[in-house]
Amino acid sequence: MNIAERLAVVRARIEAATHRSGRSPGDVTLIGVTKSFGVDVVAAALDAGIVDLGENRAQELGGKLEAAGDRARWHFVGALQTNKVRAVVGRVSLIHSVDRLAVAEAIARRASSGDIVQDVLVEVNVAGEASKSGIAVSEVLDLARATAALDGLRLRGLMTIPPFPEVPEETRPHYASLAALGAELTAFLPEAGALSMGMSRDFEVAVEEGATHVRVGEALFGPRSRAKPT
Repeated sequence: MNIAERLAVVRARIEAATHRSGRSPGDVTLIGVTKSFGVDVVAAALDAGIVDLGENRAQELGGKLEAAGDRARWHFVGALQTNKVRAVVGRVSLIHSVDRLAVAEAIARRASSGDIVQDVLVEVNVAGEASKSGIAVSEVLDLARATAALDGLRLRGLMTIPPFPEVPEETRPHYASLAALGAELTAFLPEAGALSMGMSRDFEVAVEEGATHVRVGEALFGPRSRAKPT
């Protein structure tokens, strides 16, 4: 299948998942994640009608931004180090991966110096995996409050990457946990209701649990190559 055909399948699956959970397909933003794919895939994605694109690596972002021009709305979905903030802030619509206050502060400084406001999500390590980025569940609301108080950024919600599932249903408890945290967050910050959760293997479960953004790569673009993208 080509990208347009895969996109039709993914959209149909999202629509079915929203209907099962009493939601509207318009409640869910589909992000095509371009990690390890080249600018040719970016161009093909845009031609197929994918508007929201996501990148994991700051060093890959610049060339893809240039290739896409003003046709795409970009999301940064990978781990973000403070020394990479300059390459991302103001260049993407939403940063999904604020996992500590130092990163939030670096984003705020960069955004304020450019007289802009950068939308961000707090990344949560829902399963407590040592190998994963993200703030511990017990510390989420404190980080959220501290982040929301900074000038130059706007907290929009939460993101998570759960353990890789053998079957999609294994991720449901993790997505339910993030949704519960999101409800606590919106109790004092109503505008922070975004939930970025769900990838190619399990995005339907995430939608059923309340995802507002799903980050899909291989289900749209096919298997990733280990070769460096061009």
